[in-house]
Amino acid sequence: MNSDSSTDRRYGEERDPRAYVAPAVATVLGVMLAPLALLFGALSVMATDSCGPDDCSAALTTALDVMYGTLFLGGLLGVAACVAAWLLPRTRRWAVPRVWLAGLSLLPWLAVIALVFNLPQG
Repeated sequence: MNSDSSTDRRYGEERDPRAYVAPAVATVLGVMLAPLALLFGALSVMATDSCGPDDCSAALTTALDVMYGTLFLGGLLGVAACVAAWLLPRTRRWAVPRVWLAGLSLLPWLAVIALVFNLPQG
């Protein structure tokens, strides 16, 4: 019986030298996109200036509600996904979930920015 630990390892258990790349890119992009999404989300309430908060279309108020919900709940989930991407074990076995979590952490910020630029008429 061989006691060498390198031969006893299963496939995917070796260290991934690029394990930090996806979480680092997601963190840098998130640091740039999150304030932009928060700023645009805060300014989007001005879309109701022409119609007043009580006379706006249902489509506009629904879009604003979805956007604010995405900022709050999606922001929390996005930060949690980014933290989870950093905390996954740095082995090749976890490379794909790490990349998915890093990518999903950016989704709420991108969704808010897309919603701001596609608000319906008031």
